[in-house]
Amino acid sequence: MKPAAFVSVFALVLTNPALPQRKPGSPLDHLPANIEILTHFGERADISPDNQRVAFMAKSFGDAFVIDLKTRAIRCLTCGIPGAAFLRIMHLANGDYILIGPERFKDIRTSRGPENELWFLSRQPGSQPVRFGQRMSEGAAVSKKHMRIAYAETSSQNPELPKGASRLVTAEVKLEGGSPRLAEKKVVHESASIGCTIEAQDFYDDDSKLTFSCYEPGDTASVMSVDFKTGKVTHMSQAPGTYHEPEGIFPDGQYTLVEADRQVQTIGGKGGFRQIDIWKLRLDGTGKDFTRLTHFNDYEGWKASNPVVSTDGRFMAFQTAKTADEAGVGYGILLYRFGR
Repeated sequence: MKPAAFVSVFALVLTNPALPQRKPGSPLDHLPANIEILTHFGERADISPDNQRVAFMAKSFGDAFVIDLKTRAIRCLTCGIPGAAFLRIMHLANGDYILIGPERFKDIRTSRGPENELWFLSRQPGSQPVRFGQRMSEGAAVSKKHMRIAYAETSSQNPELPKGASRLVTAEVKLEGGSPRLAEKKVVHESASIGCTIEAQDFYDDDSKLTFSCYEPGDTASVMSVDFKTGKVTHMSQAPGTYHEPEGIFPDGQYTLVEADRQVQTIGGKGGFRQIDIWKLRLDGTGKDFTRLTHFNDYEGWKASNPVVSTDGRFMAFQTAKTADEAGVGYGILLYRFGR
């Protein structure tokens, strides 16, 4: 290679951040001191309101488990249910659970889409799930302070909606009368097209506001927030054409965790949900205050995803995942201690 050509290539390496620069190996072999492996299997963690336990799914369309953070004892919550095919488990404020998923697995598109629904599961051992009779899209927001949830509907779950439309609904969980039900349902935001498909994420500011994902065409997404009192919607991430999905809220309501592809600007690769790491975003509407927390995507084929924050703000739980898999698939739960 001629010297001039060498200089040109060297300059290209320095100025083109899109060139691949990921490391070989596994991020699990290079964890910083503030991250520890909690389980070697599982996905979609959720921390109990008292921060003593972490519930999680063994796999997509599978059983729900819970681990005691003091003893590290793991207990299966749904193994007595033949053919359990749940996708998510989340704690209610009273210690009971919300389950999300189809009654039976048919195929990924049907079971994750039109037949995805909400269930109640008592915290009492041996309890059976009870359906709410409410189909919904993807995940839900579950308050850690009140018996309240928020969920999204698309035309796949609610044929009354125009094709491509989605809406955000809040509801109160009522347990009186021997049968759990959803009451006081209220539509708090609507999207008329696939330009923004909604998914509920987290309540904050004493449940007066809610973060939600706005999934956009081209494998991009934005962090959004709605104020229930005013109806105002704020675009928090302010990074069009990139992937930013809120997952996990800090107890002060000032920050949210975000699954983001921001690191591809420096380590290369195509963005989107397959190339994400966990970032922290200040919810001030500027989209300028981002802090990167995990570096799993620095390793070829790996990512970190689905974080949740404890109610005392001292730690988060998240999962290790692989870029080749669909969103939500995980291979173990980890704990990240803040302040170290």
